[in-house]
Amino acid sequence: MNIENFSEWLRRQGYHVIRTASSYWYNAGPRVLQAFPFDWLIQPSEQELRELTLGKNYLAVRYSTPFDAPDGMVSYHVVLNNPYDIEMLRSQARNGIRRGLESCHVERISCERMAKEGWILQQDTLERQGRSSSMKQSEWERICNSAVDLPGFEVWAALVGDELAATILTVRIDDTFYVPYAQCYNKFMCLHANNALFYVASRDMLSRDGVKRIFFSLHSLDAPPSVNDFKFRMGMIAKPVRQKIVFHPLLQPFANDLTYRSLKKWTVRDPENSFLAKTEGMLRFYLQGKRPLAEQDWPECLDTYKANVLGMPIIEQSGRDSHVRIRAEN
Repeated sequence: MNIENFSEWLRRQGYHVIRTASSYWYNAGPRVLQAFPFDWLIQPSEQELRELTLGKNYLAVRYSTPFDAPDGMVSYHVVLNNPYDIEMLRSQARNGIRRGLESCHVERISCERMAKEGWILQQDTLERQGRSSSMKQSEWERICNSAVDLPGFEVWAALVGDELAATILTVRIDDTFYVPYAQCYNKFMCLHANNALFYVASRDMLSRDGVKRIFFSLHSLDAPPSVNDFKFRMGMIAKPVRQKIVFHPLLQPFANDLTYRSLKKWTVRDPENSFLAKTEGMLRFYLQGKRPLAEQDWPECLDTYKANVLGMPIIEQSGRDSHVRIRAEN
């Protein structure tokens, strides 16, 4: 599959897609552009960024850039590379996969079924993450139905009997599979349906000719860090990158610590407001990215990488949270 099919999926949902010298972009938020494919590490020129902000009047753009770039927030991509096998995982993950395969079966389903039956899983997932207001059912149905008949898109599901227990929407672009959406129904989490689904689907995708990796997610603007704990337990790794936020020149004077503190207070008062949460994340990423590496708040999953980069001693963790100590991809 080429990137144009992914672009068409976005257009069917009502997004505007822009092609520039460095990347593709879509309006992920009100007057906010996100670069895609999400794993591309780009370094747009100042002229290109000015054309997107001043020229096309977008308020902000967001993209990932190499870790050795001169600025940008310390961040990561959650990825899974070949080889991948159950014996490579810790005992907790291995046991979860085996128990999941005993209680459910994994198969591909249609996008139409995902649209019809998957909303309850998506809603349940967003509620667990504290982001229940970030999507409506009509949006979910549009996401799924927009992928119908588009080459490269697949839906995988773990089923208990004939009921959806966990699902993922995947899409292949060149040598990489992407997982834009993943959901699990809370009442089936004790059956380890998620473990079975991620393992079986990942093994299948990585076995395809020419596939090198699976990209699962960006470092989120508003989701809690725990959103990736399960992925790390399942053998995925954090690839160190930087995320850049570039504001419209007229907004830059207001992108400061004082504005951020005020905005943070509003998000605390209204935690269900998805727009406020995203805006707080954008400003936080922007301000962090202006600081030297040693003064930034590094994600916990990059602690080992931080120690190597900054020459700091590694503080080992133990107990139930030890799974966050993961290997960072170079």
